[in-house]
Amino acid sequence: MRVLVTGGAGFIGSHVADRLLARGDEVFTVDSFDDYYDPEQKRRNVRAASANARYRLIEADISDAAAVERAFDTARPEAVVHLAARAGVRASVEQPLAYVMTNEVGGLHVLEACRRRGGVPIAFASTSSVYGASSEPPFREDVAADRPLSPYAASKRASELMVHAYHHVHGQPAAILRFFTVYGPRGRPDMAFAGFTRALLERRELRLHGEATARAFTFVDDIVDGVLGAIGWAARTRALGPFNLGRSEPVRVRRLIELLAAALGVEAHVRVVELGISESPVTAACVDRARAELGYDPKVPLELGVERWCDWCERSEEAPAWLRPASRARA
Repeated sequence: MRVLVTGGAGFIGSHVADRLLARGDEVFTVDSFDDYYDPEQKRRNVRAASANARYRLIEADISDAAAVERAFDTARPEAVVHLAARAGVRASVEQPLAYVMTNEVGGLHVLEACRRRGGVPIAFASTSSVYGASSEPPFREDVAADRPLSPYAASKRASELMVHAYHHVHGQPAAILRFFTVYGPRGRPDMAFAGFTRALLERRELRLHGEATARAFTFVDDIVDGVLGAIGWAARTRALGPFNLGRSEPVRVRRLIELLAAALGVEAHVRVVELGISESPVTAACVDRARAELGYDPKVPLELGVERWCDWCERSEEAPAWLRPASRARA
């Protein structure tokens, strides 16, 4: 297949691109390399893929409709994985307009490009944050999800509703994928794994937002399995469906800190602070639908995922310099 991956140089997108190449697909990546975090990290993410003759990188911003159309004209995709987004709950409180422009307006441009070409099937990335205060864990896809707790969550839920409208009016096939706390190699520097790891290596105090806060930590390889299953489902059924991609067993963030400290061979110094008003205390995914329809079956427990993360930090040239000194901490 020819697959267009938006946000394809980012954390999840670069892993998706690698897996598509590994199975023999032709991959076109669209990424703006914005400065939300160091663009050089994203360029390292795609360095290996760029050497593949079946890979092409297109630098473009999805909030630019003309640029999106040009990318689609170049790629002529048979499927689209839409991952480009402004992420981060806390940052969205400070910059809500940026989230509307990328997540809502940019998402609309991608949908419109799919519609113009006869309804190219799309795996459309969303987030567990859409559940907000409207559900009790484990979250199920059939709840209203109408009480978001942050501008980020609201922007992603608005995008989901636009996908629904495009399916109703134009028959646009789409799998809406609600990701639950994804982690692993190439993870963004603003995510908990990178932030905690850096603080531990630098022997700094860690801030834990709520002693009982728990998350459905999901390793990136498991998420990619779900994304590839969603591409096939959308192409095969021409239907619309929301799917949770996560794990059903929430783990306390305190436990994550303990595992990271043990893997790095350092002592954790933790200060508990209040959970932010824009964040959910617990997330957990009901994955029955994804398991039945996408063949989704997450396999990597947190303990193994932490080992793989620390190994990447220590050994991979992809890791930013401030994470690579992990070997010194273990010595």
